[in-house]
Amino acid sequence: MDTATGNSEHGFGTGVAAWTYRMLDELGSIAYLMGRTIVSAATPPYSYGPEFADQCRFILKLCWFPLLVSTIVFGYAAPGLQGGNFLRLFGSVDRLGGVFVIGSIREFAPFVTAVVVAGVAGTAITADLGARVVREELDALVVLGVNPIRSLVVPRFLALMLMTGLLDVFALIFGIVGGVLATISFNAPLAPFFATLLNNASTTDLWGSLVKTTVFGMIVAVVHCYKGMTVSGGPEGVGRAVNRGAVISLMAVFAFNSVFTQVLLATHPSISKLK
Repeated sequence: MDTATGNSEHGFGTGVAAWTYRMLDELGSIAYLMGRTIVSAATPPYSYGPEFADQCRFILKLCWFPLLVSTIVFGYAAPGLQGGNFLRLFGSVDRLGGVFVIGSIREFAPFVTAVVVAGVAGTAITADLGARVVREELDALVVLGVNPIRSLVVPRFLALMLMTGLLDVFALIFGIVGGVLATISFNAPLAPFFATLLNNASTTDLWGSLVKTTVFGMIVAVVHCYKGMTVSGGPEGVGRAVNRGAVISLMAVFAFNSVFTQVLLATHPSISKLK
């Protein structure tokens, strides 16, 4: 009985140690790929322009409609209806615009943008690169003397970084539309909503949201490119890589957001007070 329990505990400890080692090794490989990607993007020759433009169009085509639906629904339901119901208890529905600065501009819009980009564009990138690995196209590029990081990873990295920041601007607009719909549903005038929104929104909120989502795009791009370029096991391996890439990228996004938000609030305490 004791021996069986000891073996079980030993096996559990060994399994946790092995999982931790694999996770740390994978994180190190992803960080190494990010470093090589940044160096390749910053050094000539800059031959990835056409592919970069194609990737930007591809990301915009895939993501604009899911982002539109998601941000309007989230803006209407979460900070809109829930925040409005809470404020109505105090007769302060006119303060809903200030709630949107905290709920939508700082958190919901960047989060929804990251989730949509990772779930739609990121998974498509993993599937594309994984299929190339299965067909041995990446090995052929190396034999021909073509750097796969410069030709495949860099344009996707730059496109996701740029387009995620751009999509965040649309997410902010669509989220505010959700707030307008929520205000109308409470039969409240729109003038106080926009007045409190503009009084509480600052340049720090805007650049913080854009910087955060731009880094989200970098994280999503590197993770999904790494998972796509390290596929093994044929077509089934591509499916596993797609799923693992989405999970890892969103976990990394959540972790970075926690640190970024704490630093932003610590360095700009004035934005934590509603006016």
